[in-house]
Amino acid sequence: MRARIVAASAATLLLPGVALAHPGAGEAAGLAAGFLHPLGGADHVATMVAVGLWAGLLGGALRLRLPAAFLAGMAAGAVAGGAGIGVPAAEAGILATVILAGGLVAAAVRPPAGPALAIAALFGALHGYAHGAAMAPEWDALGYGVGFLAATALLHGLGLGLVLVAHGRRSGLTLARAAGGAACLFVALGVGLG
Repeated sequence: MRARIVAASAATLLLPGVALAHPGAGEAAGLAAGFLHPLGGADHVATMVAVGLWAGLLGGALRLRLPAAFLAGMAAGAVAGGAGIGVPAAEAGILATVILAGGLVAAAVRPPAGPALAIAALFGALHGYAHGAAMAPEWDALGYGVGFLAATALLHGLGLGLVLVAHGRRSGLTLARAAGGAACLFVALGVGLG
């Protein structure tokens, strides 16, 4: 019963209100703004929780290495975004990460470690780019970066924790995978309706 409640709570977090919800360059700065940025975009929340779910499903060393690869990619992407380096179709790429991350979880895809880490780093780079592009250049870039990396790590931890709670319970793991599928479905519906 507890696994169902936890999975249902996670699925609620994966419901995107509006995909592609980044306001543009120079609209956020500082530790608090950095922490709130991932939490304010359903596309970020869905992907970051899904990466944690996927890490938990993969197990072993990837439980920590997959989120770490995402965070490293995110930091690199934020530097690029903050420097004003253009990334064509970045928002479409972010939307794709939500759908792909959800699909990887729903299908319980188990690639070798190298490709899994590369996928996580690429996802992180796209999300980090959005965070860096939204940062006001005259403000505290380090505080902003620490804020969004901390919030992201917490979201990864939520996904990972859901799988750990469900571990050993077939119905709990099925619900964790269903949460990944729900991210794909609701983002696809949100884009189709939006």
